Amino acid sequence: MQVLAGKRQTVPPVWLMRQAGRYLPEYRALRQKIGNFLDLCLDPKLAAEVTLQPIRRFGFDAAILFSDILVVPYALGQNIAFTAVDGPRLDAIGDAEGLCKIRNELDHERLAPVYETIARVKNELPPDCTLLGFCGAPWTLATYMIAGAGTPDQIPAREFAYRAPQSFRELLNILIEASASYLIRQFEAGVDAVQIFDTWAGVLPDDEFDRCCIEPCARIVAAVRARMPNAKFIGFPRGAGSRLKRYMDAVGVDAVGLDWTIDFAFARDEVQRRKPVQGNLDPVVLLVGGRSLDHSIDRIMENFKAGPFIFNLGHGVLPDTPIAHVERLVARVRGAGLREQPPHV
Repeated sequence: MQVLAGKRQTVPPVWLMRQAGRYLPEYRALRQKIGNFLDLCLDPKLAAEVTLQPIRRFGFDAAILFSDILVVPYALGQNIAFTAVDGPRLDAIGDAEGLCKIRNELDHERLAPVYETIARVKNELPPDCTLLGFCGAPWTLATYMIAGAGTPDQIPAREFAYRAPQSFRELLNILIEASASYLIRQFEAGVDAVQIFDTWAGVLPDDEFDRCCIEPCARIVAAVRARMPNAKFIGFPRGAGSRLKRYMDAVGVDAVGLDWTIDFAFARDEVQRRKPVQGNLDPVVLLVGGRSLDHSIDRIMENFKAGPFIFNLGHGVLPDTPIAHVERLVARVRGAGLREQPPHV
């Protein structure tokens, strides 16, 4: 929270996207008892347990709510199922007629278990551990809702946006209001800050990036802060590249998440000098470990040591990542931070 307020820490805080999940044996053991992934997300006792598992094991500086970005389409009335092989499957919207099948407002009763999970976790977290909530950005949610599944290039959503711009705008408006309402409830339940995941921002051409990524996220932040002026946000528009400068200025987030493809000099000189940054280890190098992992950690620490920085991955932990590699990461980040001297002012 101090970093989100713009204060540099000698030892940067560390947490990982998807830090609760399939790479943990305790998660896999629990998951075997629950047949449906959505049921696990909506069971407050079990979701709280999963949220806390990586905190107990690694002592991360932040816990992130165990849930899924697709609970928002679920609470808008879209049918959703998770399969072990193919991932999420939704009733694809496809056209204006499909859009009529979803609600205009979020059904908070469907999400009541999520808010209970937050309260449970808050009561059990160590006092110096931040609790993060999150939502998917409207564009990323729309890609799943329109296609009915994850796709590698998001062509169904991109086609829909060009072919039916009015219907697409209506969908974005619904998702903006729903996401803002969802995050407000998360703050009321006890989260300290939230992250907006725009996983597929990088596939958008420049003008569509403003329309589909920047504008919706800016409206979400403004709506939440109208109710909660001190709300803290991390924005993660994966693949934004140099457009991060426009994003952070227009959206008003407190920190910017970096993916592993970003140019270090640009991120350090053009972004971190104006906002705290978070990132950006390649999840594959965490999977591989060894000297490659050590080198990558040291390079990130060196590049971002002079400003406010949160150590994280450039995306989520991969399912086959060894526990020992995560332990090595945490130890190296904290050890390097302790050896660093604050820069002269």
